[in-house]
Amino acid sequence: MTLRQIRSYRPGMPTPRAPYDLTGRTALITGAASGIGRATAVLLAEAGAAVHCADRDEQGLAETADLVAKAGGSATVHALDVTDRAALRAAAAAAGPLDITAAIAGVMHTSSVLDTTDEDLDRVLDVNFKGVLRTCQEAARAMIAAGRPGSIVTMASGAVDAAQPGLLCYSAAKAAVVQLTKTLATEAGPHGIRVNAVAPGWIRTPMTGRHGPEVQEQTEAAMVRMSPLRRVGEPEDVARAVLYLASDASSFMTGQILRPNGGVSMPW
Repeated sequence: MTLRQIRSYRPGMPTPRAPYDLTGRTALITGAASGIGRATAVLLAEAGAAVHCADRDEQGLAETADLVAKAGGSATVHALDVTDRAALRAAAAAAGPLDITAAIAGVMHTSSVLDTTDEDLDRVLDVNFKGVLRTCQEAARAMIAAGRPGSIVTMASGAVDAAQPGLLCYSAAKAAVVQLTKTLATEAGPHGIRVNAVAPGWIRTPMTGRHGPEVQEQTEAAMVRMSPLRRVGEPEDVARAVLYLASDASSFMTGQILRPNGGVSMPW
């Protein structure tokens, strides 16, 4: 707290940290085995939430659960693929009264427009858009059935703000996520459910490093030059944006897109 806040504080007043306190709340996080999903699971657990971690990577899930435990939190793991609606429904049900959902699971694909096949597009859309849609649907249905407000956070991408060679499938799917977020926000709002998206810039994760250390180093150098902050993003940078949207600190926000991107793009 600042000196001014300390002087004006009275017993019973919320502290600056209070709106971010997730004690007593339950969160379902897809894509939790690594990268942004893992960082989000750990941070939400540190904020007090009981986290349910979903991913198809069982070893990665176990590692995330260990990190959550070391942070003093509680984690339940669900080995599933977001293309499996029944598995998502079961995970949402197992979480019990669901307060927070972060739909982070995704895949990356690179191909030129002319070289993109139907199979390429179908795979990326099935995970990056339909997987998010399924997650949002099951989460919203569970929240509505329980009659309790909640927060759903989707994962878009900075790729939706500019055309990037080779990223047709990925960008198209993430643009669809943005529209899903806005549409669901209008439909779920009357039930007390907020729906917002995070659209990260280039973040240092296993996904962005999939082409090896040399390519990653070159890409990071280019991103550093483009960013007014002169650095690349870390998973924790995105996790903090998810925490904000999941918490009461953003209680009057819905249908919005947060862009933790180091200033690489600054759209309206």
